[in-house]
Amino acid sequence: MTTADICILIAIFAYLGVMIAIGVIYSKRNKSSDDFYLGGRKLGPVVTAMSAEASDMSSWLLMGLPGLAMAGSFAEASWTAIGLAIGTYLNFLIVAKRLRRYSSHIDAFTVPDFFSKRFGDNKNILSLISALIIIVFFVPYTASGFSACGKLFNTLFGMNYVTAMLISAAVIVLYTTLGGFLAASTTDLIQSIVMTVALVVVLLFGINAAGGWDQVVANVSSIRGFVSFTEVYAGSEGVVPYNGLTIASTLAWGLGYFGMPHILLRFMAIKDANKLKTSRRIAVIWVIISMAAAILIGIVGFGVVKSGAIAELSDTERVIVAIAKLISSHGILPALIAGVILAGILAATMSTADSQLLAASSSVSQNIMHDFFGIKLSEKKAMIVARISVIVISVIAVFMSLNEKSSVFTVVSFAWAGFGAAFGPVVLFALFWRRMNKWGALAGMITGGVMVFVWKYVVARIFADTILNIYELLPAFIFASIAIIVVSLVTSAPDKETTDVFDEVQAIKD
Repeated sequence: MTTADICILIAIFAYLGVMIAIGVIYSKRNKSSDDFYLGGRKLGPVVTAMSAEASDMSSWLLMGLPGLAMAGSFAEASWTAIGLAIGTYLNFLIVAKRLRRYSSHIDAFTVPDFFSKRFGDNKNILSLISALIIIVFFVPYTASGFSACGKLFNTLFGMNYVTAMLISAAVIVLYTTLGGFLAASTTDLIQSIVMTVALVVVLLFGINAAGGWDQVVANVSSIRGFVSFTEVYAGSEGVVPYNGLTIASTLAWGLGYFGMPHILLRFMAIKDANKLKTSRRIAVIWVIISMAAAILIGIVGFGVVKSGAIAELSDTERVIVAIAKLISSHGILPALIAGVILAGILAATMSTADSQLLAASSSVSQNIMHDFFGIKLSEKKAMIVARISVIVISVIAVFMSLNEKSSVFTVVSFAWAGFGAAFGPVVLFALFWRRMNKWGALAGMITGGVMVFVWKYVVARIFADTILNIYELLPAFIFASIAIIVVSLVTSAPDKETTDVFDEVQAIKD
């Protein structure tokens, strides 16, 4: 192992040590399952903003998005980023404050719990179905994060992929199991800072390694469609047009925000709902800057390869890893900086995986065991069950991440569509439509979740060469919305108690 490798390892393990220490510190503050899953609604505006966005971005920010741009899909990467920026703004603007007030008013501290209490579902059918949806989509989402960690260490040190993935998963599980929501949110804040440092350093160094910005522009300008909003460069296959419907479906990534359980939990957990305006500004600025930097890194990475500074990459998702290795070859201090950059990839992965594990485990222990099956547990036993749930779900995710050739971007995009379609319309209608009932909510969840599978694996394949081959989130979101409206209107109106609570929340003033 070289001196550079040792320096990188020192930086990475120092970072991992800090994450575990935070878990230990916050483990002493968890007195109940409410504390474990929602932190007692004590988050400040900065932590709310940065933990929401860090948990949102995952490893695709530092691996998937740059890889997509470097592979010639600048249009897809750019329209995705624009959609996510708009979605971030709208989510904070129209959902955050109302969800915080509503969830607090009805004493709901998980998303499935909110659905059941919002619609007076005493049998907790909504809680059960939404918990199952969370498990179905979050386990592969978490697995993609574990996979990203394995790819990182495999590329850096030639370490066995499975071994590296298992070590990374163990660290994430350890601090999440110990510290719960507050630990996950605090580490997410730190991880967002590390991710920002990584993006900036890699971008600046990459431009220099490619021969300067003019050279980067010259490299990509010579290839038609490489940097275009209406075309996609497909290598030897030529240029593929990126039409209006495809653009619209890519922008639909922004719709996913309305249904992300781990982001919605941040809104529910903020201490003061009136501070959400500050959170919105911080979150939107960070999202725009970070995604723009990630896309530019993909373009710059192409120039770095053209300059001969790094070899051609068989997997473009590893471009930041390759540039970090190049940085580490310039001495001890650059090697330590490279270690921080690579810790940024771990940060992007961990900040999402920890939040996903908490959301998935709460679905098992709280929404399925306690709410649906009525298993009563003491606070101490509830905490034990919560932690065991985190471990069990992690084990399942580990088995799913054994295939190192899986694409981080592909897995994340499918899970994102699943949550966006199954929960997004339900959340929006639940917060703003008084007439909506539990049957409409149930129809929306099931229709949205099922249509994601149907569109991706049936419709898009049968009509692969037509305009119907679009991102599954858009059509699934539309079908779910229609289902909510139709079923709510053809079934009985919600009872007076449910509408009275809706009116009470509507009347709450700042």
